[in-house]
Amino acid sequence: MEISKDLIAASSTPIVLAILTESDSYGYAILKHVQDLSGGNMEWTDGMLYPVLHRLERLGHIESRWEVADSGRRRKYYGITKQGRDQLVEVHSQWQAVDATLQSIWRSLDLPA
Repeated sequence: MEISKDLIAASSTPIVLAILTESDSYGYAILKHVQDLSGGNMEWTDGMLYPVLHRLERLGHIESRWEVADSGRRRKYYGITKQGRDQLVEVHSQWQAVDATLQSIWRSLDLPA
């Protein structure tokens, strides 16, 4: 199943914030985590993820730092801030309202599973 770009874009902020609530992470690991969580249905690209990370950093929802991995390679790690946690609480409430609305609509339709 291919998920539309609009739906991926709309869900990217809460997904990234939720992942970073679990632990600090770097770009490639976030991409893999999304792919694993979605059972392979969401395959984000660098070109999609990094603008989201940069926007969230500009907004103060996440912060970044450089670290050297065991391999000797530098990686930029991202972590959620207090403001980002507050934003996640807000966006969680918004998604619950959207989900409840859709669930109500889906129940009234005869759609294949």
